Amino acid sequence: MLDLTDRHARRFLRCLSRRARLYTEMITTGALLFGDTKRFLAFDPSEHPVALQLGGSEPQDLARCARLAADAGFDEVNLNVGCPSDRVQNGRFGACLMAEPDRVAEGVAAMRAASSVPVTVKTRIGIDRDESPERLYTLVEAIAAAGCETVIVHARNAWLDGLSPKENREIPPLRYEVVHALKRARPELTIVINGGITTLDACEAHLARVDGVMLGREAYYNPWILAGVDERLYGEAPGVKSRGDAVRAYLPYVRREVEAGTPLQAITRHLLALALGLPGARAWRRTLSEEARLPDAGADLLEAALERLESAALPPREVAAA
Repeated sequence: MLDLTDRHARRFLRCLSRRARLYTEMITTGALLFGDTKRFLAFDPSEHPVALQLGGSEPQDLARCARLAADAGFDEVNLNVGCPSDRVQNGRFGACLMAEPDRVAEGVAAMRAASSVPVTVKTRIGIDRDESPERLYTLVEAIAAAGCETVIVHARNAWLDGLSPKENREIPPLRYEVVHALKRARPELTIVINGGITTLDACEAHLARVDGVMLGREAYYNPWILAGVDERLYGEAPGVKSRGDAVRAYLPYVRREVEAGTPLQAITRHLLALALGLPGARAWRRTLSEEARLPDAGADLLEAALERLESAALPPREVAAA
């Protein structure tokens, strides 16, 4: 979710669900320690519960980052051992660390020693074409011994050679049964399933077998799915009743950010998919991606775009016969 789930995106997603746990984009330890630390750690208080997701392999660096996360107020620190891109492999983190379970466990132990914030791990079910679950079980055993109680498992292998990150989300086959079996084998752990899940019906089906479901790009490119989470999965009142209500709830945040100097387009780019499948969706996307770039664009533009979108959804007026 690099460059997607930044603080503006997460703040909007919180308008759709009160209960869904939000995750940052994966931030490398180097970027957090030596880059724009303040920006990476920034989040709005309404985002809680929110987790910081890290990419890294050096235990000392991971420990320093976990301490920063705790000091910033994050509810969880998640170590990504599932990203398959060439860039993370060259940096010795991501999915290639599945081949080094002891090193991952050292990182988990260091993070737990440095902070009281829960430490979780996100992984794949295997790497390359080896479909044996042995590597997954070995990794889980190592990190559980180090104190990790929650494992998020993307139910595909990561093919480290020959596939792009996008292809790695589509070509290796989904094998949900491996994750379900892991839960049966380690019932004391919290097992969260991820990968290819696009409906709340599917979420409910998985929740009969595991403890949680993570929605990745589906939550970003079809954000309205989150509006049903509180009612369907938590038995509570809906987080929001309409897309318009979600945008109106978001508008005070947008106004504050624009007044503080944030370009409107940096915010509205995360709302493009909200109108997916609705009449007027094309005009909505064009306004928020093109007009929002103008130097004087402000929150009023978003409000006007919403009015046009809601008008497009109204049934045409009947023409009275003379």
